[in-house]
Amino acid sequence: MALEAADAATPPQLALADTDVNWDRLDKTRFHVIGAILFTMQSALIHPTAVVKTRMQVAGSDIFRMNGLSVFRHIIRSDGIPGIFRGFATSAIGSLPGRVLALTSLEMSKDMTLKYTKGLDMPEATRIGIANGVAGMVSNLLSCVYFVPLDVVCQRLMVQGVPGTTICNGPFDVVRKVIRAEGFRGLYRGFGLTATYQSPASALWWGSYGSAQHMIWRSLGYSDDMEKKPSHVELVSVQATAGMVAGACSSLITTPIDTVKTRLQVIDNYGVGRPSIMKTAKTLLKEDGWIGFYRGFGPRFLNMSFYGTTMIVTYELIKRLSVKQA
Repeated sequence: MALEAADAATPPQLALADTDVNWDRLDKTRFHVIGAILFTMQSALIHPTAVVKTRMQVAGSDIFRMNGLSVFRHIIRSDGIPGIFRGFATSAIGSLPGRVLALTSLEMSKDMTLKYTKGLDMPEATRIGIANGVAGMVSNLLSCVYFVPLDVVCQRLMVQGVPGTTICNGPFDVVRKVIRAEGFRGLYRGFGLTATYQSPASALWWGSYGSAQHMIWRSLGYSDDMEKKPSHVELVSVQATAGMVAGACSSLITTPIDTVKTRLQVIDNYGVGRPSIMKTAKTLLKEDGWIGFYRGFGPRFLNMSFYGTTMIVTYELIKRLSVKQA
């Protein structure tokens, strides 16, 4: 009885090799269904920070000089709770097909890269980092085709009422007005910039995450043998820490380009001709100087760090729940 009680009190453990669930071990249907549910819940948690970040990047200098908390309060006072969730329904529903594409390409490309680099003379942390980085870049390049138009629509909904933006009544009205003004290519405003910066940024994020997780496990004394196994609490803690590190690094490097991209996608009054990257950057530089490129950095840093933590913990949980039954 004492032995049974001791066994019951011992927290469940996993072999370290089982903490990374590869594509061929997943039940694909369960993976995408559970993913849709949990990622929608996770998106709801961080959507308000995205709204605050977008407002700070697009609005005039008076808003830019306010900190993120002040902007959040300003939105609550003027629009109430619905204001901080502007564009969420469109984003949540619209993301479902794109997420299937992104997750499938991510896992398949990571699995292929790990197989092709197996046996090469390089540190394991480097090999895992490369595989995760390649997977992140491939996944982002493919999913950009779907997500850029969705971003254009959602961000225009987030900044309704901000000077320089077009007033729209819902997502379908956004699509209709953008196509009427610029044609179908208007929905792909900022596509080149998005693909150019987000693909390396995605590679950086996933590569940093893979390497950081591997190094943290090794620093804690774990290896792929079956003798020492991490508990579920340790597993979540390590993955959350690695996700936070990856999100923080990525936000620091990519915020200036994200600011230009966001303004390019939502502001229409740049004078004669179609908005461009150069026009957007020059206007931003004229308004606020070089510091203007870090508009919304606080909310974006918080968003990406929190996103990195919650996303990767959710993602790894989805994979563990989706392992094929023996």
